[in-house]
Amino acid sequence: MNIWKEKYAIDTKCRTLKEAILGADLFLGLSVKGALTQEMLATMANKPIVFALANPDPEIMPDEVKFVRSDAIVATGRSDFSNQINNVIVFPYIFRGALDVMATTINNSMKIAAAKGIALLATQSVPDSVTKAHLGRKMKYGFDYILPSPFDPRLIYTIPPLVADAAIQTGVARKNINLQKYRDHLFNKAKLMY
Repeated sequence: MNIWKEKYAIDTKCRTLKEAILGADLFLGLSVKGALTQEMLATMANKPIVFALANPDPEIMPDEVKFVRSDAIVATGRSDFSNQINNVIVFPYIFRGALDVMATTINNSMKIAAAKGIALLATQSVPDSVTKAHLGRKMKYGFDYILPSPFDPRLIYTIPPLVADAAIQTGVARKNINLQKYRDHLFNKAKLMY
């Protein structure tokens, strides 16, 4: 076992996923199709979180989860299901914020700032442009909408300023900028795109 896995390891008699998942709150799958079964899912804690992220086919399909556990929050890496977990909603905006302040590195504070921005956007009302991009599908924070859509124009003027500010605050920015002017500039760019 490597040092990164070691810090999360616990001494247990469990030797299979079926044994380990009993009473679990979260399943984070990064493995193969079929790794998580409905039988295993049924043994998880109330309101389980199921991130079945294997691609192209998740460890368990969202409809299979909902059939057994209507109380589950489910996410996959696929765009044809609700709650797609995809780096497209974060990478461009972290890089934009970092580059615009000429950051020497991307540190944990910058990543946390991006995550907090994404969490904030997920809980706010969804813009009409996003509803149109999703062919009229109504989205509201809850079981089927835990992350903003990649088509959300607010990403461009929300995430980079937070990342830039974190870079400035932690001393890795080589360029200090007026964050309100920066945010306004990005907002105006977003208006042109959407």
